[in-house]
Amino acid sequence: MPDKKIQKLKRSAHKLPLKPGIYLFKDQNNRTIYIGKARSIKERVKSYFSSQSDPRINSILNETDKIDFIITDSEREAFLLENNFIRQYQPKFNLRLKDDKSYPYIKVTIQDKYPTVYLCRRTKPDKARYFGPFTPASAARKAILILNKQFGIRSCKENIPGKRKRPCLDYDINQCSAPCVGYIDESEYNENVNSALLFLEGKTEKLKNKLKKRMNDASEKRDFEKAKGLRDLIYSIDQINLKPKIISVKEEDKDIFGFFRKKHTVAIYVFCMRKGQVIESSTWMTHPKKISDKKILYNQLIDYYSNKTDLPEKILLPFEPLRADRLSSRLSQQRNKTIKLQVPQRGNNKKIVELANRNAEMNLLKETIKSNPLKELQRIFNLKSLPNIIEAIDISNTGGKESVGSVVVFRDSKPLKKEYRKYKIRTVEGPDDVHSIQEVVYRRYKKLVEYKLNLPDLIIIDGGKGQLNAAKNVLTELHLSKIPVISIAKREEVVFTGHTRDGVKLDKTSPAVKLLLYLRDEAHRFAISFHRKLRRDKSFESYLDKIPGIGPKRKSALLEKYGSIKDMTQAPNNEIIKLIGEKAAHNLKTFFNKK
Repeated sequence: MPDKKIQKLKRSAHKLPLKPGIYLFKDQNNRTIYIGKARSIKERVKSYFSSQSDPRINSILNETDKIDFIITDSEREAFLLENNFIRQYQPKFNLRLKDDKSYPYIKVTIQDKYPTVYLCRRTKPDKARYFGPFTPASAARKAILILNKQFGIRSCKENIPGKRKRPCLDYDINQCSAPCVGYIDESEYNENVNSALLFLEGKTEKLKNKLKKRMNDASEKRDFEKAKGLRDLIYSIDQINLKPKIISVKEEDKDIFGFFRKKHTVAIYVFCMRKGQVIESSTWMTHPKKISDKKILYNQLIDYYSNKTDLPEKILLPFEPLRADRLSSRLSQQRNKTIKLQVPQRGNNKKIVELANRNAEMNLLKETIKSNPLKELQRIFNLKSLPNIIEAIDISNTGGKESVGSVVVFRDSKPLKKEYRKYKIRTVEGPDDVHSIQEVVYRRYKKLVEYKLNLPDLIIIDGGKGQLNAAKNVLTELHLSKIPVISIAKREEVVFTGHTRDGVKLDKTSPAVKLLLYLRDEAHRFAISFHRKLRRDKSFESYLDKIPGIGPKRKSALLEKYGSIKDMTQAPNNEIIKLIGEKAAHNLKTFFNKK
């Protein structure tokens, strides 16, 4: 897989929200090739890039050009939305959910004299009441069990009145009130059915309190099996109360719009619900200036529906657009049927509009996020604050001779050259980078503490684990252990933090890592330039030591004026005479001519 492509997808993954929902991998033709669900979209998508030994994941990533997402309010909603979208788009890499099997509903046949309750997979345009869908299916079965046990609602389809003379086993195990044999009259039975419907509609607090009391009583009596069963029933009630907004049991056709504005950028988001299920969504940005939200929404609705043939019967909006009546009339003529524009104030419709608004917001934020290397460094290394001031330290020597250290300082990601510092190593002999690092760290930060100067938010050491530990030990001695320190090994470009044994390999295309490497390389450049200058100076000095009449003062003057033998040999003779005198200049010229 091309490295640039995978890095682009990784950066895209970092912009995804930490919320439940579904994610869609799309190819270069904008075809959906894979759909998944997640408790956290961002974390789930990021995991694909750490599982590249899996051939199937490699195949998905090879064909992926971009990653889209839809946030939901719960994992359950994500589960159902994933199901709907897989059926709609039939992605090539989704091996399951392509069949016609769907999630279950609870059906209550209120049109019957003695209604029954049972599980079904499809809703029909009959007079029954449907509740759901449920995921997993066991939640629906447990809910039906509650209806049987708590309300005596039957689950059989036996005709009433029928030929039965005695009740079935369900009555004996307290899971039916036996209307088939007249143990309960029609009025009382239907009163129980109405209570059961209230339960299914979510008005369950009274029932839950009753069950909790029974559970606690059972627990006190050490009847733990009964307590566990009651606990499971309470959980099932809570599952019933989690009504998914993305599915309607009424099999409605409606579009749900979301709107989010930030300065001169507006995000529009739309869910398309057909036959009670959200099967499609889309989002786009517009960049208006000095236009009201109402007019923007009006213009976007006109544009969106201008070439649409599949118009819904209802359009849910976050607020009323400009000229709403005219817009409704225009769209109704286009569909040849009445289209209602609604701004829901309560209930499920309001909740799904709010969900569309949040998706609009998330998509706008994703598009406008600019990669901030300092924020990325804060996230990567789990820093408590933004590393506005970063210092990098390096050591340079040749076989342990003329050993020097350098400190470079960056503020807000830019070099602050007036704060650069260079050090001649005084206490270390030979090529010992670890102890040289200790000396530089001690001298640098002891002075900052003494003069109460600004301390860095992050220190970078050029080296491996040995250099890192040496720096940390000195900082601890100076009571500066709270300053974060990392080291970067040259060959492997591995970052050591002290938290991982083998270090961490980072994405070299990341702006944060590019900043780290820039700091490391700048410290190396500054150190090696100082080291080379010292070597030149020493070579120059040893050269001048051989010339009669040139003592320390004249040597220092020549060194300061010319800096190298080449520059000195090319200098005018009169200039040299003026600097060190005629006799010394003559000796210098004679020495050069011999060489």
